[in-house]
Amino acid sequence: MAESPSTGSSEGEPSGDVKDRFREALERKKAQTKQRESHEDAPSKVNEAHGPIAGRRQFRRKSG
Repeated sequence: MAESPSTGSSEGEPSGDVKDRFREALERKKAQTKQRESHEDAPSKVNEAHGPIAGRRQFRRKSG
């Protein structure tokens, strides 16, 4: 039974190492997201993306 705890601790280390790597990757991802957020707060540069509603095209049937 003395071998079980040593085996369990050696298995725990890689798991902890994997968790640390994932945590670091998540922190990098969050840092990149924060850099992009400032652009979302700015007003849109596109004014009046669509033409006036009154200028819509009317389709009529052919009469001939």
